[in-house]
Amino acid sequence: MIKLGILGATGAVGLQMIKCIEERKIECDLKLFASKKSAGKVVKVNICGKEKEIIIEEAKDTSFAGLDFVLGAVEAEYARVFAKPIVDAGAIFIDNSNAFRMDKEVPLVVPEINGEDVKLNKGIISNPNCSTIITDMAIYGINKVSKIKKMITSTYQAVSGAGVYGMLALDEQVAYLSKNKDIPNHKIKDINTPDFESRAFKNQIAYNLIPCIGSFTDNDFTTEEMKMQNETRKIMHLPDLKVTCTCVRVPVMRSHSISVTMELEKKLDVSSVKEILKNTKGVKLVDDKEKFLYPMPLSTTDKDIVEVGRIREDLVFENGITLFCTGDQIRKGAATNAVEILELFI
Repeated sequence: MIKLGILGATGAVGLQMIKCIEERKIECDLKLFASKKSAGKVVKVNICGKEKEIIIEEAKDTSFAGLDFVLGAVEAEYARVFAKPIVDAGAIFIDNSNAFRMDKEVPLVVPEINGEDVKLNKGIISNPNCSTIITDMAIYGINKVSKIKKMITSTYQAVSGAGVYGMLALDEQVAYLSKNKDIPNHKIKDINTPDFESRAFKNQIAYNLIPCIGSFTDNDFTTEEMKMQNETRKIMHLPDLKVTCTCVRVPVMRSHSISVTMELEKKLDVSSVKEILKNTKGVKLVDDKEKFLYPMPLSTTDKDIVEVGRIREDLVFENGITLFCTGDQIRKGAATNAVEILELFI
């Protein structure tokens, strides 16, 4: 039986990690870590049919002794703080943050695509960005048949990508607007601590789109947009891949969607692409215009599959294919992918 810890166990991704471990019946001695304010809370879990209560422990440098693996569901600054104590304790750290994704010494892994890369780890393995995972799942089968040279992508990212407060913000703003009330400074209140206020977004999200996720870089793309190129290059071993990406926050509760146009090395027709996708692990082809069936956030919410559809020969690139994909960014885009990396070891 492995000894497993989850760092950041009380957040949306941490809780989903627990759920994935339960669903996949991973036999483990489980420890849960979070911040000091969450320490002492009790979480009920069901490990391989055995129900138990686990007390949340405050994460400290000394917390990880005896563990074999730690799944990280914390922000990058905390991942950096705890990475060394985790590795020094002899555990493998599977980190969901962006702290180590572009570190040459750290594998960046989507198991279906480059699972073999876990063998290169020196104690840390990175989980990619949620939109990158969903996009790469949709295209990796195509890349095996015809190498991808360039991509133009637009992401339509759900508010849950901003965490619990993002979901609360959308709920509260819609409630205000439904009563013909002005939204008070786009602020939300934490339902567990009524005196706490946080700006989930700098602009109204209800009935709106926000074409900026992350901070701006020197080239006027955002950090979130550059991840699509940089991470995909590393995951798919395509060092020369060129990507233009625009990331948009949309008033959808859960599941990210991405429009992808690819220039391929050799031409593939639509029927060939559909056949590839039908046989791609982790992907479901949903493309029936007569029945109005397309990939959509509602149909992928709380599922691990990535839906792909709207397959077209592109009108700009000579060997181009355009598609649309959707996936639950809390599950396959984060927690499930991390647990699948764990499964590669056990």
